[in-house]
Amino acid sequence: MSCSADLFKAAFRHHPSGVAVITLESSAGPVALTASSVFSVSAEPPMLVFSVSHMASASKPLHEVDTLVVHLIATPQLDLAKLCAKHGADRFAGDVWTWARYESGEPYFEAPAVRLRCRIAQRVEAGASTLIVGEVLDVVIADDADDLAPLVYHDRAWHRLDDGSVL
Repeated sequence: MSCSADLFKAAFRHHPSGVAVITLESSAGPVALTASSVFSVSAEPPMLVFSVSHMASASKPLHEVDTLVVHLIATPQLDLAKLCAKHGADRFAGDVWTWARYESGEPYFEAPAVRLRCRIAQRVEAGASTLIVGEVLDVVIADDADDLAPLVYHDRAWHRLDDGSVL
C-alpha cells in the first residue's frame, strides 16, 4: 500500500532543492522549463539526472531531442526561474533574458553563471514522470559564480543561500 499523492507532496515540502532551468531545441523551436529535481549522479563519466512530469509542456519535446542545456540558477535569475516555470509563457520572447545557441543548436540563457550542455544518455519512465539522465559534454562557469547566492526552492517558496545560512 502506498501513501497518497498529497501526503507525499507534503513530505517533500520539507526538503529544499536547488533550482535549474533546462533548455532544448524541439521541432517546434526552443523550449525551457524550471526544475528543482536536478542532481549529479557520477563524476566519471560526468552525469546528472532530473525529472519532468508527463503533464509538463516540455515532456514531449524532451522525448524528441538528444541534447539539452542545464542552467544552475542563482538568486539574480529568480525572474528567469519564475518565467520558465509559468505555464504557457514564451520564455524566449522579448529582450528581458538574453539567449544564444551553441554551434550544435541548443539554446541557452546567458545570465546564469553555470551551465552544462548534456547528451541524453537515458530516459526512464517512473510513475507520472520521466527521469532524464544526461551525460555532461561541456561546462561553462562564469568568473563570478562563487559570488552569487544559489536559488533554492522550499515549501512552495524561493529562498537564497548565503553566508548567513552556513552552520
